[in-house]
Amino acid sequence: MNKQTVAINNPFVRPDVYGALAVPVYNNVAFEFDDAAEMADAFCNRIKAPDYARVENPTVTNFEQRVKALTGAEHVTAFNSGMAAISNTLLAVCEQGKNIVSSHHLFGNTLALLTTTLRRFGVEPRLRDLTNLQAVAEAIDDKTCAVFLEVVTNPQLEVANLKAIAEIAHKKGVPVIADSTVIPFTETNLKALGVDVEVVSSTKYLSGGGTSLGGLVIDYGTFPEINKRVKYELLFNLGAYMTPQAAYMQTLGLETLDVRYQRQAGNALWLAHELSKVVKVNYVGLEDNPYHALALQQFGPTAGAMFTIDLASKEACFRFLNRLQLVHRATNLFDSRTLAIHPASTIFGNFPEEQLAEMDVRQTTIRLSIGLEDKEDILADIKQALV
Repeated sequence: MNKQTVAINNPFVRPDVYGALAVPVYNNVAFEFDDAAEMADAFCNRIKAPDYARVENPTVTNFEQRVKALTGAEHVTAFNSGMAAISNTLLAVCEQGKNIVSSHHLFGNTLALLTTTLRRFGVEPRLRDLTNLQAVAEAIDDKTCAVFLEVVTNPQLEVANLKAIAEIAHKKGVPVIADSTVIPFTETNLKALGVDVEVVSSTKYLSGGGTSLGGLVIDYGTFPEINKRVKYELLFNLGAYMTPQAAYMQTLGLETLDVRYQRQAGNALWLAHELSKVVKVNYVGLEDNPYHALALQQFGPTAGAMFTIDLASKEACFRFLNRLQLVHRATNLFDSRTLAIHPASTIFGNFPEEQLAEMDVRQTTIRLSIGLEDKEDILADIKQALV
């Protein structure tokens, strides 16, 4: 079946007693069992039944099963934020004395997780240029527990060769974990490119209208130990499971994801073309972008709904933001509304200048997340703000 059909019609794990077409929100904590043996079997995962809502809830399970059907993953686990999905996945593979090969080109909190939080527990971040395959190969050794990267980096919009990186990593028995938030999993086949685990901030495209926080760990089963630790150790011990309310809203978002994404990505491409006539634009959907051919090869004809523009100075960026009338001054990505932010002073605002330079986060950059408004209206607002 077509992915859009699957997104809407994937069956519930257990039929609803009233035949509800939309899965109900199970706002309860505990679940009753017929007898002691069934209870023991549920708690020890010998049967598929919810035991306690901190680790399993029917509304969340339905959401996970729909994502699993859409991606062909072996396992999907839903968390209460994208950062929770990333941190739980990395904690599943790392331990004291190990290292994670990654990049300076990461979202600010993800970078801080590697360079501050995990480092404090004895895990070494090895930050390299992941577009340099020799550098990747040289960084991996017998202490490497994962290669971690963003499929399109935020906000630099760098694209690495996933298949080539996976071939290098797998020869050394190392899993590749990829944050695929910028391009929806409905548009890609990262498993075919060698990615072992996808982590996704479902707060973004799936939430749709910026209604709820969430994260997904999409595990293709090539390194079985990862799911065992995520599902049966970290989910239990750290308590970061998605709420049923968020799962309900994001299930609804999943049903309209394709139509919304196509509109947003189409808007982004058109706007990037138009704005490139008057300002410097960085968008992998543009044919003159250095990563365009690789992005086309890896992700197909769409290039996401985020691009950046560069202005003369930080002051010019602030003037631009202050003049916006339709576009919203806000963080988040892939809301129904178009959003603009100055990453260097906000998301990366606590990083020193020398580290910003290492990350290629410039004071002159504005990040735009393109929404569902009429593209002509978005363009008119951006142009008047540039004057």
